[in-house]
Amino acid sequence: MQEQNFGPVVFREECVFKREIRFADEISISTKISKMKPDASRWTIEHLLLNQQGKTCAIITVDGAWIDTKLRKLRNQLPQIAMDVLNSFPKSEDFSEI
Repeated sequence: MQEQNFGPVVFREECVFKREIRFADEISISTKISKMKPDASRWTIEHLLLNQQGKTCAIITVDGAWIDTKLRKLRNQLPQIAMDVLNSFPKSEDFSEI
C-alpha cells in the first residue's frame, strides 16, 4: 500500500458489548465485510468477538474508505490486487452493496 500511495481511513468505529469478558477467557475474532461499494472504495467491516463457547461477547463495526496518501484525498480507484483481496474477503450473511 505504501508503494501504491494508499491506505485505509476510518470514519466510524463502534463497539457493542453483549456479555462480560474475563481476563482468563479465550476470545476469537471473526471478521467479515457487511457493506461495500462495487468499486470497494467504501466499506463496513464487522468484527465478532466470541468466547470459548462460541457466544458473541462484542461486535465492533468499522466504516471506512481508502485515502491517497500523497494527495490526502479519498481514493476511488484501487490497484487490482487490493480489489481482488477485498472481493475475496468473507461477507456477512446480510451483506449489501452501498
